Amino acid sequence: MDSDDPRTPLLGHERQSRVGRVARKLCGLESWRRRVPITIWLPTYNLHCLGRDAIAGITVGLTSIPQGIAYAMVAGLPPQVGLYSSIFPGFVYVFLGSCKDVTVGPTAILAALLAKYVAMSPDFAYLAAFLSGCVIMLLGLLQLGFLLDFISKPVISGFTTAAALQISASQLKSLFRITGSSGNTFIQALINFFTNIKTVHLWDSVLGIASIIFLLLLKRVKVRGHLSGVCQYVVRGRNALLVFITSLLAYFLYKGGITPFALTGKIEGGLPTFGPPPFSTVVNNQTLGFSDMLQTFGFEGLAMPLVAILESIAIAKAFAGSKAVDGTQEMLALGACNMVSSFAQSMPATGSFTRTALNHASGVMTPAGAFFKASLVLVAVTLMSEAFFFIPRAALAAVIMVAMLSIIDFSILTTLWRNNKSEVFVWALTLCVGAAVGLEYGIAAGVGADVVRTLAHASRPHIHLQPCKVGTAVCSRAVLPARLQYMCGTRTARRLRTQTSHLLLLDAKHLRHIDIGVAEDIITVILELEKEGRRVVMWNFEAKHQQLFEQINPDMKGKFFNGIAIEQFLSEGITRRTSVNF
Repeated sequence: MDSDDPRTPLLGHERQSRVGRVARKLCGLESWRRRVPITIWLPTYNLHCLGRDAIAGITVGLTSIPQGIAYAMVAGLPPQVGLYSSIFPGFVYVFLGSCKDVTVGPTAILAALLAKYVAMSPDFAYLAAFLSGCVIMLLGLLQLGFLLDFISKPVISGFTTAAALQISASQLKSLFRITGSSGNTFIQALINFFTNIKTVHLWDSVLGIASIIFLLLLKRVKVRGHLSGVCQYVVRGRNALLVFITSLLAYFLYKGGITPFALTGKIEGGLPTFGPPPFSTVVNNQTLGFSDMLQTFGFEGLAMPLVAILESIAIAKAFAGSKAVDGTQEMLALGACNMVSSFAQSMPATGSFTRTALNHASGVMTPAGAFFKASLVLVAVTLMSEAFFFIPRAALAAVIMVAMLSIIDFSILTTLWRNNKSEVFVWALTLCVGAAVGLEYGIAAGVGADVVRTLAHASRPHIHLQPCKVGTAVCSRAVLPARLQYMCGTRTARRLRTQTSHLLLLDAKHLRHIDIGVAEDIITVILELEKEGRRVVMWNFEAKHQQLFEQINPDMKGKFFNGIAIEQFLSEGITRRTSVNF
């Protein structure tokens, strides 16, 4: 363009404006405040919010203590690790979290994914927290959260159901106090249970089953009347109440010289040993370096950060209501939670559905609720660790198994069957592979099936063929879909060849994209039909698509028509053909 062109300054001004907008977006005060949400809600914080957040935080903290211990045991870690994983992510989320309801801490699914690595060395848990935090943080910085959109609802539902079944089955060992391994998959856990069923301990079984009944009955209680406030908190804190009652029972029996139940045992109280996560460990008297540990995690290790993001963002969206969820900020917050807590002997953490629901029901007002929850757990692990000695393992197993009931979802099958039967296959494949082989393989199988399903659907476009009448002419009308990609060329050509009318109207009113290979296949069909003495009219094609067809074959000129007065176009075409023949 000539330098004297009057449009040159305008383009330069637009370019500068665009750069300025990007710079303001990245460096502006509002942008940074959005990345540190505490700066938004703290200036308006008041005593009312403080009271509501304190009540919600303490209520959630009472549930976090038994669940933290239980999930650490699911992963094969010392019980205090589960408590540390409730403390430090909570303190970080206060500053960076954007959703008031979300409670970050250990979860059963992450514990189940972690168990096979912890079986080699607990150091893998602390390194997994650090690496998961790094991956999540990187995805947030690069704004790659859209990748999670490729994991469909059937895959998520099948995965969570498989995880709930596996975790529940792994608790059979503690619930009935049998010998042998708890198993790394649902199938293994069941096989080990029935193999060692003769080693069942009566009193552990009685306590475990009674604990499950107690929790289920409290869960179904409908609170009414003037005592509704007190009863409501009793119902919400049922896990803590169960642990307190069973611990008292075990304590008095222990003082009487009777120990009928398997107990949690000594918990190392106090603060953890602060320092970088271990980048080397010893397994079977062999030292593994950082590269060896990464190799041990392998591709399967990516399941942990992906599951952590899925859980946390799905929970945030579920409780956000009409408010938008900043997925990028949630990933940054979750990444920071895991990275920081890995320096304090913590396992990977993410949003917990059970504790988030409790937090929401308790009336939390801001992310400060996480501070009170973390503070309560901190007090418990530093000043009350000796009391945890008497918690029966069967009671903790009951807490986990009842919590898993809310995750298992078979009701989705009816909806999937009515809507799209192929989604039922994806759900079932994810569930079966996850339960039989491993949870991470279940996700991979489900995503792979979705990819195959999507490609199969794309290669079989729906081209609606219908007979119609234009004036006195009887013809066939083929309505093309919005997208015709390379893999559906053969199918499209085959479908167009099935029509038998003398005149074919190729209607492209919905067409927005067509690959060159499909255009070539359509041209081939048109030429074949014309050799047979039939006529094809290209109707409602966009200008860019007309140009594509004409570039491939110049003989396509004159076949295109846009508008509704197609009768005149057809009659003119017949007149021209008659004149040429004459």
